[in-house]
Amino acid sequence: MNKYFLYARKSTDVEDKQVLSIEAQITELREFAKRENLEIVDVLIEKQSAKIPGRPLFNSMLDRIENGEANGIIAWHPDRLARNSIDGGKIIYFLDCNKILALKFPQFWFESTPQGKFMLNIAFGQSKYYVDSLSENTKRGLRQKVRRGEYPSRTPLGYINDSRNKTIIVDKKKGKIVKEIFDIYAQGNSRLEDISNYLQDHGIISKTGKRIHISKASFILSNPFYYGHFKYAGEIYEGKHRPIISKKIFDRVREILHSRGRPQKKDKDVNGNNPQPYCGLLFCNCGMMITGEYKIKKQKNGNIHYYTYYHCSKKSKTIKCNEPNVRQEVLDRQISNLLQKFSLKKEWADYLLNKISSEEQDTKSSSLAFVQESKDQISDIKAKLQRLLDSYLDQDVDRESYLEKKAKLMSEKKTIEEKILTLEQKQFSWVEPMRKWINEALNVDKIARGDNLFDKKVIAKGIFGSNLILANREARFIGPSDSEITSPNQWATLGVAHNQVGQFPERFILERVTRFELVSTPWKGVVLPLYYTRNYLFLSYYNT
Repeated sequence: MNKYFLYARKSTDVEDKQVLSIEAQITELREFAKRENLEIVDVLIEKQSAKIPGRPLFNSMLDRIENGEANGIIAWHPDRLARNSIDGGKIIYFLDCNKILALKFPQFWFESTPQGKFMLNIAFGQSKYYVDSLSENTKRGLRQKVRRGEYPSRTPLGYINDSRNKTIIVDKKKGKIVKEIFDIYAQGNSRLEDISNYLQDHGIISKTGKRIHISKASFILSNPFYYGHFKYAGEIYEGKHRPIISKKIFDRVREILHSRGRPQKKDKDVNGNNPQPYCGLLFCNCGMMITGEYKIKKQKNGNIHYYTYYHCSKKSKTIKCNEPNVRQEVLDRQISNLLQKFSLKKEWADYLLNKISSEEQDTKSSSLAFVQESKDQISDIKAKLQRLLDSYLDQDVDRESYLEKKAKLMSEKKTIEEKILTLEQKQFSWVEPMRKWINEALNVDKIARGDNLFDKKVIAKGIFGSNLILANREARFIGPSDSEITSPNQWATLGVAHNQVGQFPERFILERVTRFELVSTPWKGVVLPLYYTRNYLFLSYYNT
């Protein structure tokens, strides 16, 4: 009498969703075996796709058949046994060698005859064809989806897949954080480690509960998804989702990433964090950079103390530097004192915010001719994209050239679209940066009094640029001479205003010449006289 293995299989693949469940297969097959008076020696249950060879239980079953434990198999249908040519060929081979004497299926007739093997081979072939065609149909559907601008995969950080409307929406909380890290990195004062720390401080960590690795941070900052495009199968597409950042910011971040290349490894403290938050902020009096060093001191009584020191990197081959090191706590107090000299008084901030709101209502302008010209350029680019696609479909252009030219045209189109948006709103483009700076300057005092060294470094870099030096264990600001000044900035005049408090009445604060606006140049030194401040907002005083 033949002995049978009962084999039930179900995978998580799309094509198996309508197949009976494992429990249903076993119940039906047991009833079938009972009706046919078949002896079952073991029940084998496998939850794995049969599209590719390598199923452990299936291979083990064939090994056991070869060892004589059974000589037949009961399954719901031949496609439960094989959906690939290798596994199907093994079954046919075992039938030829008489290692398998019988195959029983409730939904398929089979006898171990030349005709029966021929029909079984056809059944295996049909199963493979079904899988192959389903895969192609799925890929074709995905390609059509991306052509419509719909991203066919899991959304990146800052977005959510809305399953109800089959759309992608911005995560209000995380999307704001993503925008902030792009803005921070675009300033050129932060490292990838700083971005990882910033994400960790705002509750964004890896799946294992650790800090986001710098490679992941670099991937986030390099993802075109955030400005409205996405890459699929090596090709750039224009998405329907709402961008979090502008392409201008993305291009700036990409330039910084490219210029810096691969970051160097940094020493870690006992908690795995970078122990030198003020690295890259100060220069030594000899001209070299100030670096940080983490130290552990063990006392004889068993006490352990942890310290961070800052000292000259001493990389000069011609200058011997004798600058002593300084404790992080001491340096932190000195930087905090410097920052407080550049904070914005609340009454000044309230006055300026009211003036901005008033001027915002009165300012209107547009550049219709340029907007129309830009729209014509976009139409030309769309026509070029269509001609490029036609050339590719006609095989006049190879795929590599097609992808390269398409990516370039898509990038040009996005840049022009953002210019149109900027021009249409040009009359108000200065409002938010101005408000942002006022709030930032208003927050300087709070940051200076706080304990977050990373925040202090960011704001200090924005205010002082590369003009902070360490001399005789003291952090100092050294500005250029008047002859070296090319233009002042808002921080410069704010510092002058603080120095002149009490010398002149506060009603003589300089408001504006034409309108409120911020300069884009970094700190250049002492503020210039009044006539040089035209077109920019400066907080200063003048003698009447």
